Amino acid sequence: MSTKIVMNNLTKVFYKKDAKVTALENISMNIEDGEFICLLGPSGCGKTTLLRILAELEKPSAGSFAITREKDGRPLQSMVFQERGVIPWLTVEGNVSFGLKMRRTPDVVTKERTAYYLKKTGLEKFSGLYPRELSGGMKQRVSIARAFANDPEILLMDEPFAALDEQNKFILQEELLTIWAETKKTVLFITHSIDEALLLSDRILLMSAQPGRIVKEIHIQSPRPRTMEQIRSDPEMAAHFVSVWNHLQNEVQQSRSPI
Repeated sequence: MSTKIVMNNLTKVFYKKDAKVTALENISMNIEDGEFICLLGPSGCGKTTLLRILAELEKPSAGSFAITREKDGRPLQSMVFQERGVIPWLTVEGNVSFGLKMRRTPDVVTKERTAYYLKKTGLEKFSGLYPRELSGGMKQRVSIARAFANDPEILLMDEPFAALDEQNKFILQEELLTIWAETKKTVLFITHSIDEALLLSDRILLMSAQPGRIVKEIHIQSPRPRTMEQIRSDPEMAAHFVSVWNHLQNEVQQSRSPI
């Protein structure tokens, strides 16, 4: 396995009037090509800021990162947000093909790739609908289909299923893993759900309370495909759950402690 993302001492400081807030501090790590990484940490620890830096939506205050490009013309990253990720004036098909058209991908390739991911995400019958006509789960399907259709080097996902009910969440998790297994994209996935991290990831990275630092990593050895029933009944997974839970509890308590 080759290294896909290298981060060296990434630090982000936000300045507000006479105050400054250090959101991230000295993030250094390597992520391998094709890894599915989940980021967990207490609220406000800088998880989203880290993804925004990798998406080049924010500039780091210090440090650097590099994403290995394997294919000329391929975008470095695509990002899937928790909500509001679809373009309201475009149809489902228009949303999925948007990135490809922006890159001036040949029409034949755009149509073929769009049709493929519409089918993979169960959106074929809804290709002519607009976002206002879709449920929350369907909108997230559109965002996921568009991200994969755009064929990025890495995929960044910021709590994409957090607003969904449990049934829709399980369905979309399954669909995401099916597509990921075919494409082997490198994925960084933010979640607050320990179960979700155990189901999806190869490696869980735990972050400290603000300023956010990577303080622990957990390698998930359980073979794929996994089910939630297996995760909840497996002693090793149960131990991982307790470890992550205790970490989050401790970080929240420390963040609330008086200095």
